[in-house]
Amino acid sequence: MPAPIRYVQDSAFFPDSADVVIIGAGIAGAAAAWELTRKGHKVVLLEKGLVGAEQSSRNWGWCRKQNRDERELPLIIHALERWGELKEETGEELGFRRTGLIYATQDQSDIESWEKWKQMARQYGVQSDVLTAEQIRAMTPGGKTQWLGGVSSPTDGHAEPRLAAPGLAIAAQRHGALVFQQCAVRGLDIAAGKVSGVWTERGLIKTHRVICAAGAWTSMFCRRHGIALPLGNVIGTAFRTHPIAQAIAVPLFTKKFACRPQMDGSYTVSVTGKGRVEPGAQGLRYARQFYPTFKSRRANLEVNLGLKPFFKGPEAFARWDFDKVSPFEQSRILDPDADPRIVQQGLAEMQKEYPALAGLKVSQAWGGMIDSTPDAIPVISKVDALPGLILSAGYSAHGFGIGPGAGRLAADLAVEDNPIVDPTPYRYSRLVDGSALNVPGML
Repeated sequence: MPAPIRYVQDSAFFPDSADVVIIGAGIAGAAAAWELTRKGHKVVLLEKGLVGAEQSSRNWGWCRKQNRDERELPLIIHALERWGELKEETGEELGFRRTGLIYATQDQSDIESWEKWKQMARQYGVQSDVLTAEQIRAMTPGGKTQWLGGVSSPTDGHAEPRLAAPGLAIAAQRHGALVFQQCAVRGLDIAAGKVSGVWTERGLIKTHRVICAAGAWTSMFCRRHGIALPLGNVIGTAFRTHPIAQAIAVPLFTKKFACRPQMDGSYTVSVTGKGRVEPGAQGLRYARQFYPTFKSRRANLEVNLGLKPFFKGPEAFARWDFDKVSPFEQSRILDPDADPRIVQQGLAEMQKEYPALAGLKVSQAWGGMIDSTPDAIPVISKVDALPGLILSAGYSAHGFGIGPGAGRLAADLAVEDNPIVDPTPYRYSRLVDGSALNVPGML
């Protein structure tokens, strides 16, 4: 079942040229469109399905610095600043609230890790409060578990996935960007070894700068142009409850469930770390690069083997011509099945922890396909082999919160402005030039 999402009206007239074309209207693409429009550029935002309808509306909605890998901290710090500015700046309700986040544990090793992370993050000016047992009990009233401790990040918050990408796209459109849905980009037009346009199902748009923010489809798109992009796709499950008198006031993470209270009294819920892998040709191609991460997380991953991913979807082996229907038109919106066991487990664990939620019921559940890199750090980067192409992908299950920062960095790179942060950690070349990839840090 699709996650709920705000509808966006298409622009009226299809263009023949643009300063920048953005492929993919998730949070990263929509944020890039807003930032480029603010810079005064003529922008076209293209989406094969609907704005924000894939992973950008299927995530937890957390916007956090807490427990980020150090390589991402500068970007998420900027992103959190932008989240706080965007409602007034765009005139759109994106649902952002700076409520803080809470992590609770019964494991001493978690507390030690959080203390170590706190010391590292302090040099970036990040506030992180490691909590005693007494403090975490006071911050989780009504819960049954006698937590050993926890951590609080009071300047973090959350936003509404159903509102965020659409709101940014609508704001960009109102300021001059053109937005088209049900309009897949089949490939790039290339002249003299550089980007010269994009071929869409509605024809050619001439441009010398393209941001590809196509989520789980990005590797397939790149492969059509001889560009290897190691991405692995993991299917997560989340669900939304009916509204209820809320027992949990701020987003809460435990090892048995994670939840986020919404403005209407409902919750978005998932089970921490759980997911499934359905590998196809792409999964096999990049299996070696992903094996260390897979091995470390194997206990929480279900592996489903079958033939379907080899023939349909972003894992498929596919060839297509630009004047014929592409794989992107064959799967307008990725809508993987939710895992009913995860839904049942998450609901049961919430009710077990909070007796006041005994009447909690599931309103809807959905699956989402998460594009990940081997080191769990995104690619936001130019591609030296194809000038004019900027990649924005591989957000590894933590891209929603970083979206406004990712959009700004991609926009800066596209028009060669001074980047908002050092782009070196996010460079594409690290994945293909033999660089030693650091293991994922705290996620």
